[in-house]
Amino acid sequence: MAIQLYDSRAQALRDFTPLVPGKVGVYVCGPTVQSSPHIGHLRSALVYDQMRRWLNYSGYDVTLVRNVTDIDDKVLVNASGNEEWWALAYRTELEFSAGYRALGILPPTYEPRATASIQQMHAIIERLIANAHAYVAEDGSGDVYFDVRSWPGYGALTRQNIDSMDAATDADPRGKRDPRDFALWKGHKADEPSSAAWPSPWGDGRPGWHIECSAMASRYLGAAFDIHGGGLDLRFPHHENELAQSTAAGDPFASYWVHNGLVNVNGQKMSKSLGNSVYAADLLGAARPIVVRYYLGQAHYRSTIDYHDGALLEAEAALDRIESFLDRVTRRLTGTRFAGTGTEQIPDAFAAAMDDDLSIPQALAVLHDTIRQGNASIDGEDLASAAAAQGQVMAMTEVLGINPLSPEWSRGQDTAASAALDTLVDTLLDERQQARAARDFAAADRIRNVLTTAGITIEDTSTGAHWSIDGQ
Repeated sequence: MAIQLYDSRAQALRDFTPLVPGKVGVYVCGPTVQSSPHIGHLRSALVYDQMRRWLNYSGYDVTLVRNVTDIDDKVLVNASGNEEWWALAYRTELEFSAGYRALGILPPTYEPRATASIQQMHAIIERLIANAHAYVAEDGSGDVYFDVRSWPGYGALTRQNIDSMDAATDADPRGKRDPRDFALWKGHKADEPSSAAWPSPWGDGRPGWHIECSAMASRYLGAAFDIHGGGLDLRFPHHENELAQSTAAGDPFASYWVHNGLVNVNGQKMSKSLGNSVYAADLLGAARPIVVRYYLGQAHYRSTIDYHDGALLEAEAALDRIESFLDRVTRRLTGTRFAGTGTEQIPDAFAAAMDDDLSIPQALAVLHDTIRQGNASIDGEDLASAAAAQGQVMAMTEVLGINPLSPEWSRGQDTAASAALDTLVDTLLDERQQARAARDFAAADRIRNVLTTAGITIEDTSTGAHWSIDGQ
């Protein structure tokens, strides 16, 4: 079955056919580094990490570009007298990188900053002016605007008529021919720092937001590439404007447009005005990073997810089932001829779900069904089937980036505390076993009750007693 993706421009599922067989170019709109990352930023980056991992598994060589918008109106506004705009941008960029890394999001192939592609932006603007799709403001400001009415395809991505669109609010409208025209280049203003201005054919200034992504996408992926991704909130005006200016300049641009859904908080849209923003640092402090990854990645990427009290507990419980099975099956197979025989192979039903527009909920259903079957095989002493389930679970969790046995999830754990806990519990289990051997069942039950009260589950097996924390 071919991979299918929902193309926002076509508003339909389409079979995915890359421009170059075996290779995929993906451009994802990364953060504007004006302030600390929140839950929505993490969700968006995770969506395209899941896509990339599945494309890799499917045999494609993926080049993923995720930009950093390090010059923008909001970056300048948020900079204070004690911190230059570029220092704020860099500090915030490091926060984003730390959040991505904590969630096991693979580093992009390229992560360009907007300020490093100014020349490429100039080149596109010059082509647009030459093609009569852009103009220099006549007020002497040095602003350059895209002429939306000059381009018949404007509105194609979001299927809007120009006359029904709101006015563009990205620049002072005084130099515009039409209020919907958007800024390609912004002339330097006296109240802006001189460090935020670059020379250009139209005077010193800085780029508009939209031209930045067009320049970086074409610079790193070429005039035509496969997939352009980003949050649903970027469809208009950002992506609409990217598409218009790039195609008007003569570039085919993206073949597929993919948009991920947003994150609500307790049923409400997350916003600073409501004071309900959930920041990445708080989220990652509330649960293990692998649990946060499971939570953010369990829904279909196009759906809106809701963060609420108990959401991370639900994800923790689901992940516990995975960890508990892998621990149990490893223990049971150790020392048998079935140990290590489970081939790490993706089940057909899992692959079909992922090929169907990355249907993660259906893929997770296959994963958890395989775990149930694996546990039943252990109960029935069908060790061959248990080993097969073990291999399949390892393969599925690895593709999804939630394999609890992966080294990335063990980094930074308190190994000293873990070793101490192992020693204490194993000592109590030895004492319990001695009590049972002496037929002092009251003492054995007392030890078990102490461990249970502490949240430790004991499983008596033919190979001895084994323990886990809260069912892990």
